[in-house]
Amino acid sequence: MELRGRVVETEAYLGGEDKASHSSGGKRTERNTAMFMKPGTIYVYQIYGIYQCMNISSRGEGAAVLLRSLEPLQGLDTMRELRSARRKENARPLKDKELCNGPSKLCQALDIQRGFDRRDLASDREVWLEQGPDSPNPETVVSAPRIGINYAGEWASKPLRFYIQGNSCVSVVDKAAERASNT
Repeated sequence: MELRGRVVETEAYLGGEDKASHSSGGKRTERNTAMFMKPGTIYVYQIYGIYQCMNISSRGEGAAVLLRSLEPLQGLDTMRELRSARRKENARPLKDKELCNGPSKLCQALDIQRGFDRRDLASDREVWLEQGPDSPNPETVVSAPRIGINYAGEWASKPLRFYIQGNSCVSVVDKAAERASNT
């Protein structure tokens, strides 16, 4: 079963200078090796000891882009099954827009595990990115601060999260950033 989704929200991590990046200060570890590999390499890491997040190395030397949210397009029943496996038995059914509206939810819905770490999106036959038929109009892309990095000092407020305004699958809407982008 092929699972497909449209990327609707990302966060950029700029490498060594970025205090919120796993590669801050040029730190290389076994965990973040993929961030230093060629652009298009998948970086999967675990958070809270149980959830996965997927990034894509973007320019070498520790820079990467976190996939925060997808709009599910194909294989929604399979995505729902994969997400339901981690939910309580009596939980309400998930709406389509809730399948991939967060970095760990996205990984659950697409069954992205640590084994995807260091795989090459340009040559892998099981996971890839491709240009969609309808790229977002630049005026609809909102630039806002990243989420959950309050520890990063001045880097916490830098507008390095990007999402498509008005898309129901975005994880967190930033009304202030939307107002600023519309002026």
